[in-house]
Amino acid sequence: MLRRYLMNFDSANLVTEKTDFLVVGSGIAGLLAALRASEGGQVTLITKKNLLETNTVYAQGGIAAAVGADDSPKLHLEDTLMAGAGHCQEEAVKVLVEEGPEGIEDLISLGVNFDRWDGKLALTKEGAHSKRRILHAEGDASGREIMRALSAKVRGNPQIKVEEDTLAVDLLTEDNTCYGILALTQQGKAKIFLAQATILATGGVGQLYQVTTNPEVATGDGMAIAYRAGAQLSDMEFVQFHPTAFCYPGAPHMLISEAVRGEGAYLRDRNGYRFMPEYHPLAELAPRDIVSRAIMAQMEKTNSKSVFLDLKHLDPQLVQERFPNIRKECAKYGIDILKDQIPVAPAAHYMMGGIKTDIWGRTNIKRLYACGEVARTGIHGANRLASNSLLEGLVFGIRVAEAVEELYQKDYLKNLGQKHFSYSDYQDRLKTTGRKEKEILQKTMTQKVGISRSKDGLTKAKRTWQNLISQLFCCEASTTEHIEIMNMCLIASLITEGALIREESRGGHYRSDYPKRDDENWSKDIIFQRI
Repeated sequence: MLRRYLMNFDSANLVTEKTDFLVVGSGIAGLLAALRASEGGQVTLITKKNLLETNTVYAQGGIAAAVGADDSPKLHLEDTLMAGAGHCQEEAVKVLVEEGPEGIEDLISLGVNFDRWDGKLALTKEGAHSKRRILHAEGDASGREIMRALSAKVRGNPQIKVEEDTLAVDLLTEDNTCYGILALTQQGKAKIFLAQATILATGGVGQLYQVTTNPEVATGDGMAIAYRAGAQLSDMEFVQFHPTAFCYPGAPHMLISEAVRGEGAYLRDRNGYRFMPEYHPLAELAPRDIVSRAIMAQMEKTNSKSVFLDLKHLDPQLVQERFPNIRKECAKYGIDILKDQIPVAPAAHYMMGGIKTDIWGRTNIKRLYACGEVARTGIHGANRLASNSLLEGLVFGIRVAEAVEELYQKDYLKNLGQKHFSYSDYQDRLKTTGRKEKEILQKTMTQKVGISRSKDGLTKAKRTWQNLISQLFCCEASTTEHIEIMNMCLIASLITEGALIREESRGGHYRSDYPKRDDENWSKDIIFQRI
């Protein structure tokens, strides 16, 4: 039922653009990959919306790296492995923590202004970190500052061409080799991009859920187009929910940074009771999966739609300096975080699984690479350590660019221009707008494939995906909305299938019918590949 392409097309009749290196996505991983790859050739960077509409820009807490005098890559490694619940690829984690400090220097050289105290880099602590190692900017606007600096460098680089409002529809492949992408422009026209190497840096899947900290662009597109092309996907069952998203009627589900708890804030229920010490020795600084489930349990006990972050006991000057943007946003709804508690609840936040790669971002398809949240390097295991996501984008965005430069051939594009791609299996176009299907999908994912799962719920969800896929994939997509909902259905089905197969609880994957971790039977990856 799953066809190779979502649209009928013939490359002979479409506008074709050739470039040395093609980057899809504009978060920290995509921008750094583009900047570094531009040193070895021409780069075209395409992004679904504008350059700044990406998960990175919403990252508040910061970026983790062992740069403190009392810290080391070894300690960072140990914390990452602990949070990952026995499922991390240690070789990849070593790369992350050992190359992280040098990567921070690269960001600073590119113009990122991290906060400093007395001239030294200011460091804070977050859940499951044994040391203060989180660098931040503008208090709680770290991602925004990183994107400001990197996007300025990209726009000012004559070797990089930026194509905004351009959606990657499908990868163009032949004989297990990627030659570029079929894309849809803002005008709704199909366009071909051919390249020596294609790098996917398209981010995560948060929009599969009703409540998420992710922007609207996070619909799992990169994972879906890679799967249809034959790439391997792994760890799809591991979805991380952030414990503390703003939960106020009529307000967006804004992330309330883990750094708030890192600086000492308490979690209290509607009765004022501080409950986290009951659930874990690290209390509010326990790994995210544990905090999220504890919050859900306490909400159920107290028949409440939220719990509350309490900062009133903290130094007011510290709160104002560290969390100016959180304070500003909460004030819009009449909440003064110096005096009032912040209502919060868990929200879909980060995808640990994705396109399976090695430590250089290589996939099982030749000339296809992936980095950032779309990739599954094995760094995060079953549960991402706080603030390792920006670090992954930093370290592996650079690594992927170094890997693709090895492919550069002076005359490659001349020969590539002779390639012909076409598809003509569809007889009809989709009639739906996709809105109704999206509502069904998000509701099902939230209720059946969310923080707590069971065989019964997952089986019902699987039937829902089968019905939706049979309705949607029989016809040709013609709009961005069509493509997004088809991608979302595909990725939802893989997450559900992975969650059904893994009969244990580990990290972000919790099965109420298999509540314990089972290393004897489940210390292994679940890999999906379209044959």
